[in-house]
Amino acid sequence: MKALFFNPPFLPKFSRGQRSPQVTKSGTLYYPIWLSYATGAVDMDGHEVLLIDAVADELAVEEAVRRARAFEPDLVIVDTSTPSIFSDARAAEILKKELPRSLIGLAGPHVSATAAETLASFPWVDFLALEEYDQTLRELSAAIDRKADWTATPGIAWRKEGKPFINPEQPPVQDLDQYPFVSRTYARFLNYTKYFYAITQWPVVTIISGRGCPYKCNYCMFPQTLHGRQYRTRSPENVVAELQYIEKTFPRAREVFIEDDTLTLNRKRMVRICEEIIRGGVKIRWTCNARADVDYDTLKIMKAANCRLLCVGIESGDQQVLDNVEKGIRLEQIEQFFKDARRAGVMVHGCFMAGNRGETRETLEKTLAFAKKLNPDTAQFFPLMVYPGTRAYEWARSENLIKAKTYADWLTPEGLHNTVVDRPDLPHQEIVDFCNRARREFYLRPRYLANQLQQILRQPGELVRVMKSMKTFARYLIRK
Repeated sequence: MKALFFNPPFLPKFSRGQRSPQVTKSGTLYYPIWLSYATGAVDMDGHEVLLIDAVADELAVEEAVRRARAFEPDLVIVDTSTPSIFSDARAAEILKKELPRSLIGLAGPHVSATAAETLASFPWVDFLALEEYDQTLRELSAAIDRKADWTATPGIAWRKEGKPFINPEQPPVQDLDQYPFVSRTYARFLNYTKYFYAITQWPVVTIISGRGCPYKCNYCMFPQTLHGRQYRTRSPENVVAELQYIEKTFPRAREVFIEDDTLTLNRKRMVRICEEIIRGGVKIRWTCNARADVDYDTLKIMKAANCRLLCVGIESGDQQVLDNVEKGIRLEQIEQFFKDARRAGVMVHGCFMAGNRGETRETLEKTLAFAKKLNPDTAQFFPLMVYPGTRAYEWARSENLIKAKTYADWLTPEGLHNTVVDRPDLPHQEIVDFCNRARREFYLRPRYLANQLQQILRQPGELVRVMKSMKTFARYLIRK
């Protein structure tokens, strides 16, 4: 059985794999990480697999289809996102015409949240792989290989008697150590120097050590559409073994991004991972996502184990807005975290949102003032992006606040975020304009520029990251 995993072309440097898919101002391009994990999972069962990332390889549809046709797959999985869904479905339609005997499926958070709608809209699509789809595709591939009834596979949606039919859910996999390292799939199919994250040193390799998140932030897409609330983890030994593999296999890699929703959730496990890194002599730096509540002792051992930076969702400088989005954290905790991170020598990237429920012009200014006070090493300001399947989307829809006519409206013509939440007291364009102004005010402060210069002098490796991101980011800083 042959399976093709396809990240279809769309806009240049469009990152489907992000929590909020877009073309970033910094030139960031994410790995097709979930597609890559699924590729490795099907490969481990002895099937022949091919992963094509048409975005990173800058392939036109015609060239991507030529490669697909040459492979002659029995199964094709097309990655999707909300803003690119119509383009993704068109790519699937072309593949179906060229490969009529192949089973064509779509995967990703968007189709998981809109299964019936998606099947009704795109009749050439044979099925959808819902939520966390590694195990689903293993079972579906086995059924195809045996010439058995693939429609009985848990975790898929398909058509029964011409109407959308959703099968029972696939239980979340508990033993994540069973899957191959995703970095092995990268090494086989992708050019790791083509991927760039503005907050990490380049080249970077991105991995996952655990799936799911128990926190209830109502805007966050992956826990609500892909992995669920239960945090399931790989063993510390397995994680560190992959870091060692990356050091040997990707000689130019300067950093690993551990992209769990919240790597620091289990402090004892976090400490064990750090102890294993130190014991194993791993030298490569790493970055991860964290909440702004990590204690100093944990930060200290993370620093000793080569943690360079934490990506932290701060969201707002107003406590009521934080409570409205069910962030579950206090402003005082955030301030203490920043003091402790600075004391431990761990850098912080701060993420700030604009436009959540309860947002006003006054709370926006409080957020900007809070960002300047915290003074993270890097920061991003982005408008609220509500995606199908999230409670934030349901709130906006129930209040009749979504102004979009089509999913393509989730982006501007050049692929940037374009919030679709439009309130009478806070129009969507005002939210976007605030983010642009906040970005300029934060980054163009003399204090910030002086700190960056000192940081580059202390850590010359930061210069490569800064210069690479500023190639595109600079024009957005000066644009009004």
